[in-house]
Order: sequence, then structure tokens, then C-alpha cells
Amino acid sequence: MRNLSMLTDLYELTMLYGYYKHDLTKRRAVFDLFFRRQGPCAYAVMAGLEQAKEYLANLHFSNEDIDYLRGLKIFDEDFLKWLESLQFKCDVDAVPEGTFVFPGEPLLRVEGPLAQAQLVETTLLNLIGHQTLIATKANRIVRAAQGGKVMEFGLRRAQGPDAGILGARAAVIGGCSSTSNTLAGMAFDIAVTGTHAHSWVGSFPSELEAFRAYGACYPNSCLLLVDTYDTLRSGVPNAITVFRELRDKGHKPRGIRLDSGDLAYLSRKARQMLDEAGFEDAIICASNDLDEYLIRDLKLQGARIDLWGVGTKLITGGDSPALGGVYKLSALEENGVLTPRMKVSDNPEKITLPGKKDLYRVYDAQGKAFADLITLSDEAIDESQPLILFDPKEIWKRTTMHDYQLRKLLQPFFRGGEYVGQDRSVHQISLYRAQDEATIWDEQLRLINPQTYKVDLSQNLWDLRHSVLVKSGKAQP
Repeated sequence: MRNLSMLTDLYELTMLYGYYKHDLTKRRAVFDLFFRRQGPCAYAVMAGLEQAKEYLANLHFSNEDIDYLRGLKIFDEDFLKWLESLQFKCDVDAVPEGTFVFPGEPLLRVEGPLAQAQLVETTLLNLIGHQTLIATKANRIVRAAQGGKVMEFGLRRAQGPDAGILGARAAVIGGCSSTSNTLAGMAFDIAVTGTHAHSWVGSFPSELEAFRAYGACYPNSCLLLVDTYDTLRSGVPNAITVFRELRDKGHKPRGIRLDSGDLAYLSRKARQMLDEAGFEDAIICASNDLDEYLIRDLKLQGARIDLWGVGTKLITGGDSPALGGVYKLSALEENGVLTPRMKVSDNPEKITLPGKKDLYRVYDAQGKAFADLITLSDEAIDESQPLILFDPKEIWKRTTMHDYQLRKLLQPFFRGGEYVGQDRSVHQISLYRAQDEATIWDEQLRLINPQTYKVDLSQNLWDLRHSVLVKSGKAQP
């Protein structure tokens, strides 16, 4: 298990030094991690908790770390000695991996000594933000494929080894069926898939000889890349020749891959040729700088593609290079009592929610997610009574629910620095994601102009936020 304690911004450590010098390190504080809406996507798929668990469980500063910090000559020895003895003792609650989440709601809540709760900001944002971004992008791509399988294909374009490995994990959480990344496959028990490159074909005197050589190596899983020279005049006919030879020997080849050209037209023609040759079960795989928008359009144009290999625009997040996660102080101990804190900004999007909060999902009588409800953590909701939901901005928009169910989304993750969460494999998380996805309306998950999913505030939380805004002069009484 790697020690990532030094994977942080310097300002976290300089703030810790300031808290230490002013004797503030032990004041109890609450921080929320959430994201703001950005780009076309109005939802996210929560991911990254497994790595967050490893980070928090192993949080400590080694002798080598302390020596490096000493060399910066900005911290005194008393502080370095205190830092060397630091042990993580916070309570953490988190939304389970694979859950569909929405802008502005707390995905993770950290409560504990101010210095410790502050220290973990950067690393948690990094670990959860990256995997949540990739899991979300993968889910959009898988949804565009409309039942076709998607393999994560992006290691060579990832921003470094960790991004490639953890991105593959996140992609499977989001719905991908496999990865080309063998190290990720080994680390997380993910199915690995792949075929040969154009260089394989170019390494033989002819395309047909290259295909025969590959078929001899993998007679029952032969997937041939058919666009090195001419897809329809050479590649597909040569593949069919090799498939017939393999079938005559009792083998069952797998199919072909297209990596260039008009994928809609080529896949339709290739499907026709394969079917006429008696290979109705042979699959057609496609790659070539795909994303959810291109896949959607190819499907609309009648593409006959069974398996999509998506690389660059999945593993990098494509049009959304970062999740935009933030980590904000929401309560701080004063005279032994947790007192609400909030960021007040001239930009309404950046005004945060005060106080220690909980997050609930509200389901209607049909079991569909109707809204998410953010409450203060000391509130009790009587499910036998009607539930009034109102838009936090346009408060005249109200809905009274009589037949509903609540599910608490923020679940115990750490208590007193000890891990208390539930370990799940990537496959279990992906199955949970699929079950959660089935409760969200398709209109709220569509690629362009999705219907807004309601994220409402309880009356108590709305009143608290409004009172703070009134005091700051940002709202009228």
C-alpha cells in the first residue's frame, strides 16, 4: 500500500502549520466534498473510494517525508515533530461507489480535528474526482452504445500509468465490459480484451498470410483487424477465407475489427458479407477515436457494430478534462458547539451549504428516483408523514409526496480514523451501478439537454442558509 500523505498541495501543509501555531489543530470541523455542474453532463457516477480508503488508512509522514519538509526551511522543529506523530482520527461518510450523484450534493463528508480534516482535501479531490470523471464518461459512452459492449482502450493515451490503471477500474464501474490494460486486469480482476495492430499485418508478405498466422495462434478467438489495406476488397474477404479454414478444422473464429473509414457504411457491408459467408455469429468491433456522440450518430445511421473500443476520449474525459470537485468547510467548533460555516460569493454558483448535512434519495411509488434531499444531520424525517420538497432557488415550486421511500446516501466510511465501510469488487460495484441507473429516468441521463434532476434542501437547511445570507447582506430578510 503506497503512502500518499505527501501527495498534497503545499498550502495544505502551510495551513496546518498556521493551525498549529495558533493552537487550532484540535477544533472540530466538518468539510464537504461535492462537484459543480460543468459541460454537458448533469450527473456523475461516484467512484474512487477504494483508493481513498487506502490513502486515509495509511496516512502518516515518514522520516523521509519529514526530512524533505525540514529542507524547505518554512516549518519549525516542533511542528515537524507534531506532524511526524499525526494519526488520522476523523469520521468520514461517503456515497457508495457506483451511485448516480448530482451537482451540489455532498459525496463525502469529513468530520474531525481541523488540521486533519483540512490535510486530506487535495488527495481526496484527486482520487475521487478522477475516477468519478472517468466512470461518468464511460457510462455516457455505454448508454450511447445501447446494449453494445464497450471495452476501455485508452492506456497509451492516458495521462500517466496511474490514470491508465485507475481509469480502467473506473470505466468498468461506469459500465465498460473489459479493458485492454493488462495491469488493471490483474489488479482488479477485470476482463482483458484485444487483438493485433496494423503492424502485425505489415510484418507478413501479405494480409492473408498475416491473418492465417494470427488464426493459427488463436483459432477459437480470432479477431482480425481488416482495414490495413482495403477493408471491403481485401480485409473482409481475406478474413472470411481464414474463418472458413478455421471452421473446417472445427474452430469458431470471433470476428473482425474496423479502425478507420466510414464505420456505419463499412460495418453494414461487412455484416452482409459475413452473413452471406455463413458467419452470422462473427462480431464486428469498431475503434477510431470514438466517443458517446459519434457512437450515437453511428447507431442512428444503422451501424452494425457489436463491440466498441473507446480509448482517448474515455480515458482522458474527452470534453470534460476534470470533474470540478470542491472541498469546503461547512461547520467549525466554537465554544464546544459545531457552528455552521459557508462560503458567500457574488457568484451564486459558488455559494456553499452550511452545517453538517446528510443526503437522502427520494423514490416515488414506482421505485423511480424523484429527487435528492439534503438535510441537516440532526433532522429526523417521519416517512409516515407527507414530504414537502421545494426548489431551493425558486421556492414557490413545491411538491408534496405521500407515497415515497427514502434511502440515506451518505454511509459510514471511517470512524475515528478506522475503516468501517463495505469492501466490494469492481464487478459488484458495476452491478450496483446498473441497479441504481435503472431508478433514474432516461430523460435525466440523456447526452444533450438532460432534464434537470431535483436536488432539494430541507426547510431547516434552507432557513439556515438564508439566515447566513441575510447576515452577510447577500439576501433580504
